[in-house]
Amino acid sequence: MADLDLLTQSLGRNVKHWRAVRGFTLDVLAARAGVSRGMLIQIEQARTNPSLGTVIKIGDALGVSITTLLDYGQGPKVRVVPADQVVRLWHTDAGSYSRLLAGTEAPGPLEMWEWRLMPGESSSSDPHPAGTFEIVHVIAGELTLTVEDAEYRVPVGASATFEANAPHTYGNQGDVPTEWMLAVSVPPVR
Repeated sequence: MADLDLLTQSLGRNVKHWRAVRGFTLDVLAARAGVSRGMLIQIEQARTNPSLGTVIKIGDALGVSITTLLDYGQGPKVRVVPADQVVRLWHTDAGSYSRLLAGTEAPGPLEMWEWRLMPGESSSSDPHPAGTFEIVHVIAGELTLTVEDAEYRVPVGASATFEANAPHTYGNQGDVPTEWMLAVSVPPVR
């Protein structure tokens, strides 16, 4: 089975599972995630490959990480993610990308990402639920982090933390690729 087919089926199964665990109807989850009921039905039936933004919204609404939604199966207490199973969820033709390296539920979703942005490119994110925090550590180039229209320069070797319940953008205004590690902690659904 192709990777995309496996991910689509895993996503459908896991959205349905976590919706049941949370006791959400399709309508409740649709309202919480800002996604149409029809889209949720297509996702749960593995009939569509939704955008990364849609998957993030559903994960936030369910209070689970993207890793959990895309997980092929439940593993043991220790989970090693081989390099060939890291999921590239976003990329551009110029060579920018983000890769979800690992994630867990502790007590809410906790994710670790690897990002790369080519010169002149950027990636924007909608606000996450209140209480969501992100930590970035730049390993190459310089990251321009914009949070609520305020711009912060994060040079190589530096780190930044911020509450991610506001619109934010990762940008590369330099002339070399920018690479960074990103950890995202989302509070559990109450």
